Amino acid sequence: MSKAIRLLHGEFGRVALLEMDAPLITHAHHHCHILCKVSGPDTSFNVKGQNCPLTDENAVLINAWEEHSYLHIPVNSHNPVLLALYLEPRWLALFSKKFLSSSHHRFFMKNLSRLGLHQKQALEKIAMELWWSDQITHEYLESMLLELVLSFMEDVESPTQGDIRNSQNSLSFMDPRIRKAIHIMRSSPQGFGDITTVAQSVELSRSHFFELFRRCTGLSPVVYANVLKMEHAFDALAEGGESLTHIGDELGFSAQSHFTRFFKQHQGVSPSLYRLQVEKAPKLDS
Repeated sequence: MSKAIRLLHGEFGRVALLEMDAPLITHAHHHCHILCKVSGPDTSFNVKGQNCPLTDENAVLINAWEEHSYLHIPVNSHNPVLLALYLEPRWLALFSKKFLSSSHHRFFMKNLSRLGLHQKQALEKIAMELWWSDQITHEYLESMLLELVLSFMEDVESPTQGDIRNSQNSLSFMDPRIRKAIHIMRSSPQGFGDITTVAQSVELSRSHFFELFRRCTGLSPVVYANVLKMEHAFDALAEGGESLTHIGDELGFSAQSHFTRFFKQHQGVSPSLYRLQVEKAPKLDS
C-alpha cells in the first residue's frame, strides 16, 4: 500500500505528498490536477492513452475530467514520492480571470510540462513544508499553491468567452438524456450506484448509454460515477463524523472491504489511513 506522508483538504481542493508503491486504475477528477516528482525513481502516468513520464525535469498536467492512470515502475525497491495537487476550479477563479476556464478540458494545452528554475523552486518550497513543517497556515499554503500554479501559466490557454460560457454551462449543450442521467448520478450517493438503472431511467440501452455518455462528456459513465463517489468519500473522511461502514453503505458498497478496495485503487491509500492523516484547512471566513 502507498504511504501518505501529508494530506491537506480545504477550499483550494486537496494537496497530497505520497510515496507510491502500486498503480492506480483509470480515473478522473473535477479538479485541475498537477503532479510533480519530489524524490525517488522516475515514474509515469497514462493520460488519455498517452504515456506521460514524471521525472525531475517534467511535471504532468491533467485537465478536469481527463481520464488518467498511474503506472507504477518499481526500481530496486525504491518508490517515487509525488506531490499531487487537486485544485478546485472555483477557488482558482477567485484569483485571476485566466483561471475562469480551469474546469474546461482544454485549460492545460499539454499534459507534459518541462520544469524551469522558478517551478522547481516553488515545488521544493511546498514539498519541504509538507514534509517537515508540523503546521501550515491556510494563508501560507494558498500562497505557495498560487505561486506554483502561476509558474505553469505558459502551459495554460487563455480562455475565450466561448470557453468560459461552455465551462459554466456545459450541461446545457448536452443531449437531454445524458443531462438527465448526470442529474440522477449527482442527486445522491445511492443514485449513481447502478449504471444500468441510470441507463434505463433515460430510456437507453446500456451499450447506447455508454456510447452517448462518452461522446458528450469524454468519460465512461463508470469513471464519472467513480469521480462522484470519491469526492463524496473525500469530504466525508475529512469531516470525520461518519464511520467507514456508513460511508461505504451510502456509496452503495455491500461491505466495508469493498469500499476500502475501491478507495485504494483510486487514491493509493486506505480510507482509514486517509481519515487518520488528512488535515482539514479552516474556511476563509472562520
